[in-house]
Amino acid sequence: MIKRDFSNLTANQIEQFEVYYKELVLWNKRINLTRITDYRDVQLKHFADSVAPLGVMNLQTCGPLKCMDVGSGAGFPGLPLKILVPDINLFLVESVGKKARFLEHMVQRLNLDGVTIHNNRAEVLGRDSLLRETFDLILARALGPMNVVTELTLPFSRIGGKVILFKKGDISREIEEARGAIIKLGGRLAGFHPTQIAGFEDNRTLVILDKVSHTPDIYPRKAGIPKKRPLT
Repeated sequence: MIKRDFSNLTANQIEQFEVYYKELVLWNKRINLTRITDYRDVQLKHFADSVAPLGVMNLQTCGPLKCMDVGSGAGFPGLPLKILVPDINLFLVESVGKKARFLEHMVQRLNLDGVTIHNNRAEVLGRDSLLRETFDLILARALGPMNVVTELTLPFSRIGGKVILFKKGDISREIEEARGAIIKLGGRLAGFHPTQIAGFEDNRTLVILDKVSHTPDIYPRKAGIPKKRPLT
């Protein structure tokens, strides 16, 4: 069971999270970023949830990891992780232009170095030789069913890398439906890690995939196809 302790945040990190919250609420009045805007709920359901992987991997001791957040939306989980672990090289993938502009704004407001934003679809970027199978860690939160999300994430991971999927509720059937897709894409189901954060009542879990072999060249398929015809 993963637990997070935020008692050791620096003054700068606390200020960054405060700025993040204020900008999120302000921009949310103009574009649809999140349903969650209450101060405490954002701290728990966005910020604390986003950094749950720190209970699985000690990113602070792994060196300058190359990390990608696929379907970043309002920056979760990538930006909160970057605040806590400044050394990671972070790539945010967001296909919606307005959300990508918010991400660009937040990177500037939070004074973050080593963040690259790709305003494009994962299906397109996954075929880019400069990005394909080059990342140490891939993250995806609230992106869709596992047999869809694996096709959008595993092609980016190098062999020996990991994919962390943020899931909630009963995911037993979802996992069974995704087992074949994980194998086809060069992955292996490595484990499940329930997160324990006060205020959560929806059984949140981190699903860990290891990249063990090359993803076949035919994946990812064209934009929209993974969702229309998920791998089985």
